[in-house]
Amino acid sequence: MKAKKAELKAVTKELTKAENKKAAAEAKAMEEAKKGEAEDVLKKLLASGMTAEEILAKLQ
Repeated sequence: MKAKKAELKAVTKELTKAENKKAAAEAKAMEEAKKGEAEDVLKKLLASGMTAEEILAKLQ
C-alpha cells in the first residue's frame, strides 16, 4: 500500500511538471503569434505610406 502511494505521488508530481511545461510552451506560442501579428500590421501600415513617426503617434 505504501509503495503504491509513493508511486502515485511520483506520477502525480511528474504529471504536474508536464502540465506546467505544456502551459509555458502554449504561452510562449501565443506570445510569438501576437508578435507576428503585430509585425504584419506594422508592415501593412508602412506599406500603405504611413511613417514610423505617425504610427508611434497613434500608439500613444
